[in-house]
Amino acid sequence: MTDALVKTPWHIWLIGVIAVLFNSIGVFDFVMSMAQGAEYQARAGMTPDQIAHYQEMPGWMTIVGAFLASILLLLRRKLALPAFLLSLVAFLISLLYTYVLTDGGAVMGQQMAITSAVIAGLLVFFSWYSRFMEVRGVLR
Repeated sequence: MTDALVKTPWHIWLIGVIAVLFNSIGVFDFVMSMAQGAEYQARAGMTPDQIAHYQEMPGWMTIVGAFLASILLLLRRKLALPAFLLSLVAFLISLLYTYVLTDGGAVMGQQMAITSAVIAGLLVFFSWYSRFMEVRGVLR
């Protein structure tokens, strides 16, 4: 099938915009954490122990890739799928670090566990949706 024959479904715009907006939160948080560090994190409601845990995480775990994947989805690019999958894997590794390799689960609390489950679920959904659009020939 050629690109000319594949009509862009309306829902790709809906899902893409939701993905961009949701992942913009992560970009904002990353930029503010890098620019203002502990001051920003404290204003965001993090405790000193949570700030310390977050700052001890390896730097590569805080890179925001899902935002790029969201843009790629809106641009109907096949690279959206591997970008979402890479983001999911990196996020799962950060969860492994937080909940298995360190005492981060106790430090971060139940609210962060719920937030992490929502983020993981959305990354799985966005990955599935990208694959679905790729199979239908919408992504090029």
